[in-house]
Amino acid sequence: MNFILSDEHLMMQKMVREFARNECEPTAGDRDEEERWDMSIWQKMGEIGLLGIPWGEEYGGAGADYLSYVIAIEELSRIDASVGVTLSAHTSLASWPVYKFGTEEQKQKYVRAMAKGQWMGAYCLTEPGSGSDSANMRTTAVLQGNEWVINGSKIFITNGEYADVFIVFAQTNPELRHKGIAAFIIEKTFPGLKIGKKEKKLGIRSSATNEIIFEGCRVPKENMLGSIGEGFKIAMMTLDGGRNGIAAQAVGIAQGAFDHALAYSKERVQFGQPISTLQAIQFKLADMATKIEAARLLTYQAAWRENQGISYGLHSAMSKLFAGDIAMEVTVEAVQVFGGYGYTREYPVERFMRDAKITQIYEGTNEIQRVVIANLLLKG
Repeated sequence: MNFILSDEHLMMQKMVREFARNECEPTAGDRDEEERWDMSIWQKMGEIGLLGIPWGEEYGGAGADYLSYVIAIEELSRIDASVGVTLSAHTSLASWPVYKFGTEEQKQKYVRAMAKGQWMGAYCLTEPGSGSDSANMRTTAVLQGNEWVINGSKIFITNGEYADVFIVFAQTNPELRHKGIAAFIIEKTFPGLKIGKKEKKLGIRSSATNEIIFEGCRVPKENMLGSIGEGFKIAMMTLDGGRNGIAAQAVGIAQGAFDHALAYSKERVQFGQPISTLQAIQFKLADMATKIEAARLLTYQAAWRENQGISYGLHSAMSKLFAGDIAMEVTVEAVQVFGGYGYTREYPVERFMRDAKITQIYEGTNEIQRVVIANLLLKG
């Protein structure tokens, strides 16, 4: 087993780290305060090839792998988790299902445009009455001639306000429950699609999160992704990879908070010496660094397994569970290292702590991850 990153992975890490520091860090605090997304950052990400990292060049991608992709999310989230989650939702949740289940025509049209940054993607599964209980979704799809008519609403949609393409799941026959669910590729310009309220959130505040409403939304028949009854499978398989994207986000958040805590511990003088000389602080730093490294290795392993084409659902659930919990633990400890200053907005660790919480919730709470892991283990 070789745990050393290849030259290609190190190049990706260096490029994204520099991009995050130069393009994201200067305005991260202001954008969080104003709850404002900056499309110029998105456009620059497209220019350097970050929006289609794991897709082949024939679909406009960078032709890299999933490990390169999670490294990119980690490095972005190390500076600004809002940028990291925007890339994660765009790639793992919106582009991946089209890349995996789409027709050649669908891939050429949608994956290519998303990889180039011409369109931003979003994933529409969660509803007001069905979060993790996706089989009970109320959004319906009825075939009328050569069009599907979609009615319903989705909530907590990352990228909702700015997305151009939505992967939407709807029920074609409620009596069939999950076997009646279908997936659709819906463009923002299709009649009947409306962008609803913008959520006011605890963290990742410069990432747009919206309600998406479908009122007689008319979708061409050829925009079904897969076939009737495949929708639930597509949704669940998409979440397998999406969870590892969130794990990478969590690792980045934890690392970013640790970076600030480590630097501050060397600068802050109390009792005539830097607080880094105090054993209480040293123990915190040691535990934080160890937990981050363990979370990173779990995350990289899941990405490696996906690269190899072997099962990774169990490992992505583990990485999301562990990394999310560690991000919360580490950011709380980082605030503690700063003391009273950590509780103010003078330093970014309070933002990292607020951002960390979503990694325990998004794409299935960590309680759900434990259920997923246990079920997979029991199946043998």
